[in-house]
Amino acid sequence: MKETINNSETCEDIKGDPASIVIFGGSGDLTLKKLIPSLFNLQKRNLLSENTYILGVGRTNLDSESYRELIKDALNKSNKEVNKLLEKIYYLNGDYTDKNLYQNLKIKMDELDEKHKTNYNRMFYFATPQIVYMDIIKKLGNNGMLKKTDTIFPKVIVEKPFGSDFNSSKRLDKELHNYLEEEQIFRIDHYLGKETVQNILMFRFANTIFEPIWNYKYIDHVQINVTEDLGIGSRAGYFENSGLLRDMFQNHMLQLLALVGMEPPAQLDAESVRDEKYKLLKSVRPLKVEDINKKIIKGQYIEGTINGEKVKAYRDEKNVDPNSQRETYVAAKMYIDNWRWSGVPFYLRSGKRLKLKNSQISIHFKEVPFSIFSKNKLKPHKNILTLNIQPNEGFSLNLQAKQPGSKLCLNDLNMDFRYSEFFDFDPPEAYERLFLDVILDDQTLFVRSDAMETSWEIIDEILQEWDNNPDILHFYKSGSWGPDISEGLFNEDNWVIPGE
Repeated sequence: MKETINNSETCEDIKGDPASIVIFGGSGDLTLKKLIPSLFNLQKRNLLSENTYILGVGRTNLDSESYRELIKDALNKSNKEVNKLLEKIYYLNGDYTDKNLYQNLKIKMDELDEKHKTNYNRMFYFATPQIVYMDIIKKLGNNGMLKKTDTIFPKVIVEKPFGSDFNSSKRLDKELHNYLEEEQIFRIDHYLGKETVQNILMFRFANTIFEPIWNYKYIDHVQINVTEDLGIGSRAGYFENSGLLRDMFQNHMLQLLALVGMEPPAQLDAESVRDEKYKLLKSVRPLKVEDINKKIIKGQYIEGTINGEKVKAYRDEKNVDPNSQRETYVAAKMYIDNWRWSGVPFYLRSGKRLKLKNSQISIHFKEVPFSIFSKNKLKPHKNILTLNIQPNEGFSLNLQAKQPGSKLCLNDLNMDFRYSEFFDFDPPEAYERLFLDVILDDQTLFVRSDAMETSWEIIDEILQEWDNNPDILHFYKSGSWGPDISEGLFNEDNWVIPGE
C-alpha cells in the first residue's frame, strides 16, 4: 500500500531561513522540555539554518556557559549534534520589568546578528506567565525592537491563553498592535501543530467521498474529546487562576471545532483558512444564561484510583485552596447556526484525572434511512469516523459488514490507520512544525486576532455565569469519565467512551 503514495517529491520540508530566536523564560520548563528539544530536532532534520542562534532570556542567574550545561542536561545527550546546537546558544539574565535588560538585549542581538549573519529575521518567544507579557511587549516596543523595516521583520510568538477573559485579551491585543502589525503576531496553539489536526483539512477537502456528506443531512452529531489521566502536577499556581475552561476550551477545543466545521477555503493559504475558521466561530450559537448550566457541565476531581494507584483530590493538591471552586472538567453541548450544520449537536469534553489520556474527534453519521434487516432482527450501528490526535495519531472508520458464516449477522468493522505503522518515520512534535512555520512566516496554523476575540465572546458568557454562581460545581472520582450528571447530557446521542 505504501507504493500508492506518489507525491513524495513534493513533500520535502522547507529549510528555515537564518533566524534570531529569543526565548523569554529561557530557563523555564516549557523551554527546556519542549522548545529546545524541538529546535534540536529541526537541526537534526537539517531544517534549522546553520546561521540561526538561540538566546535565552530569564530571571535565573546564569551565564551563557552554565545555560549551555542546563540545555545539555535537558536534552540528556552528549554528541556532535548537541555540541553543534550548543554553539548557537546564549543567555541573558535580567528582570522583565527592568528597562536595562532590553537595552542590553538590543546590544547583544545586534552583536549576535552580525556574528551569525541572520539578516535580522528576529523572533521573540514569550514562554513566560502571561502576567508579564505586557511588560515585555512595552519595553521591546519602546526600545524599537519590534519595528518592521525594509530589512528587519521582528515576530512575536505568544503562548495561550491569550488573556484571561474577553476584556483582558482585548487589552493584550491592543498592546501588541501598538507595536506590531497582525502579520508579525503568532498566537501559538500547539494542538494545531499535531499531524492529525493538520490532516483534518486534507481529509475533508482532498477526498470527494467525505465532503459531500459532511453536513446535517448525513451527520448525526460530532464529539470532541481531550481527556487526561494526570492531575495538575506542579501547575497549581497557574491552574487556580485559569481553570480548564480557559486552559482548554477557549483555544484547543474551539480551534478543533472550527477545523471540523469550517467551509472549504478558497485556497490553502493562511488568510483563506483563517477566514473560514473565523466565520465558523462566529456561527456558534450563543448560550442563553438560563441554558448555561444545562448545556455546560462544570466539574472537579476528588480522590480516586488511576491505573491501580490512589490519587488525591484537587483540593488536596499542593498550593490549591481547600475550598476551591475551580473546574478541572468541562463538558458542553453546542450548535453551529449555519446551513451546513443546522440542528447538529457538537459535544465537547475535556478534563483532568479522567480514566484515559486521549484526544480524538468522532464524526457520528446518521442511521440508514430504511433498514432492510429489520425482519432478520438486525439493527445496523451508525458509521463513525474517528480522528485520533493522541496518543496514537491516525484515524479509523467504523463500517458494518457481514460476519463470516451461514447465519446473517452484522458486525462492526474498523478500518484503521496509524502514522507510526504506515510511515517509516515518526511525525514531528507539534512545536517543531510551529517553530518552522514562524521562521518561514506561515501563519496558517496560528490564531488570528478576530478568531481569538470571537472565542472569548463564546467563553465569556459561561465565565460570567460561573462567577455569579460559584457553587455550581459537580464532583467526580479520579479515574472515572467525569460527573454523573454528564451522562444526561451525553446519553441523548449515545456518547462514545474515547479509547475504548
